[in-house]
Amino acid sequence: MLNYNLATSYMRGASEGEINDVFDRINTYGHRLSDQERRQAGVQNDFSNMVRDIACTLRGDASAEVLPLRSMPSISIDLPMTKHGYDVQADEVMWVEHGILRSTDLRDSMDEQCIADLAACVVGGTLIDRSKDALDAVYTEGSPEEVRISNALTIYGADNFADELKYCIDEILKVCASTAPIKLRELIFKKSQTNAFPSVFAVLFIAFHELIVGDGLVISDYDGVKSSMRDIAERIERGRKATSPDERRKNVDAVKGLIRSCFIVASPKPKIYANHSTADIDSAIRRSEVELSDYELKQGLLTLSDNRKIDDNVINKVLRTICAMANNGPGRDGRVLIGVCDKDADAVRVQKLDGVEPRKVGKRKVVGVSRESAFLKISPEQYLAKWKDSIKHSTLTPSVRDSVLSHVDFNSYFGLGIIVISIPSQNELCYLDGNVYWRSADSTELADTPQKIVNVAKRF
Repeated sequence: MLNYNLATSYMRGASEGEINDVFDRINTYGHRLSDQERRQAGVQNDFSNMVRDIACTLRGDASAEVLPLRSMPSISIDLPMTKHGYDVQADEVMWVEHGILRSTDLRDSMDEQCIADLAACVVGGTLIDRSKDALDAVYTEGSPEEVRISNALTIYGADNFADELKYCIDEILKVCASTAPIKLRELIFKKSQTNAFPSVFAVLFIAFHELIVGDGLVISDYDGVKSSMRDIAERIERGRKATSPDERRKNVDAVKGLIRSCFIVASPKPKIYANHSTADIDSAIRRSEVELSDYELKQGLLTLSDNRKIDDNVINKVLRTICAMANNGPGRDGRVLIGVCDKDADAVRVQKLDGVEPRKVGKRKVVGVSRESAFLKISPEQYLAKWKDSIKHSTLTPSVRDSVLSHVDFNSYFGLGIIVISIPSQNELCYLDGNVYWRSADSTELADTPQKIVNVAKRF
């Protein structure tokens, strides 16, 4: 790359609109970008940024804004026919795994196009036409549709929509995984097929969203929803006219009518917002391979010896890690994931002891903590309380301790169970037992000299 001659043209005094117009013309001929690639590249606003961020999380290639070039393979997607040795396999991405999109569709940003369509329908309050022109209008700066959606998003909140989308997708995947797991494509189509079905998925998602978020309901019978959704694609309109807002509304109402009996009024309300979804956890696990100082993985609370017992040393290590991550400095937060192995040997040992089939995410193996709560004969809530009590009664700086306690989440994660301990960004030095800890790559170190303590304190 360093020896490659790059042809460069200068547009002196050009406006941003003129530059974007030239970019659009260049990428309309020759080797063309997809429609969505040109939309996203030509617009930088809250809507386009939200779509891109959600897409990265669902694909599993989310990363820091600045990433060393050597780390790119860890967040790059390998297509079945290319095999470049990248860590994210296309067939492991939700869109491809369930047949919603083809692997090559990821290359053309069709996942972002699907998210943009869903976002415009939900945030805007009315279903839009499922067409190129409709999305072009949403992305055309200054158009009436762009102004309408932008104003609506300001009120709705980008974070709120992202949380709702990931929660509803989690619920759809839970339906597929209930009892005898099945892929979404196999569930909703009567005949075996290989075609992508983003339009049908959009109908399903909007139906789930309106029931869960709009009507405040939760699923009471996952198997019942699964039974109602079987061959559901055959019971809705899928022809050309199905793209109009009126026909989309008929399809959404038809799906809601079929599955509504398996929902009940939520009490208490589900944790939709500021919670960790399955996609968030997958993203964090992948990021842990690159952003070493901001992530820590632990297989669990129990030892892996034949004489299993609670390992107090693990709790102490986690507390020191929390202190160290709090000392990463302003603008840096951290995550400790409980239930994930960073060593293959530990995953093999867990499988032997608990009979758990690990779930592979990147180079990591997820074994969960539900196996440990079962071994201890306590509920997942009681197991989570053990971790929270350890933090609560620690000598962490009170402000850090309290902020961390309010950011401890449990996710059922395909029945395995994952605990995510988030360490929000701090503005002052953190202590544990009067000591200062700091992160050196993926290890936690004691600042054991005055100079080291000063160096950590300078971050604040």
